[in-house]
Amino acid sequence: MAKLTTKAREKIPGKEFAGPDRSYPIEDESHARNALARASQNASPELEAKIRAKVHRKYPSIEMAKAIRGK
Repeated sequence: MAKLTTKAREKIPGKEFAGPDRSYPIEDESHARNALARASQNASPELEAKIRAKVHRKYPSIEMAKAIRGK
């Protein structure tokens, strides 16, 4: 995953974030996977569900890969 600088983060459209207040960026698959990992560690169950849903809508293959691993 490429390092996301403050300047680059500010250029990302708001729709490319899965969480509130421009948190959990999902502008590419790498960041989307990271968002899922961070949400599972830190987000409330409700927020985690919202993040998972947004990632799944944008990158359905990520969820499919998770299902294949059996988690």
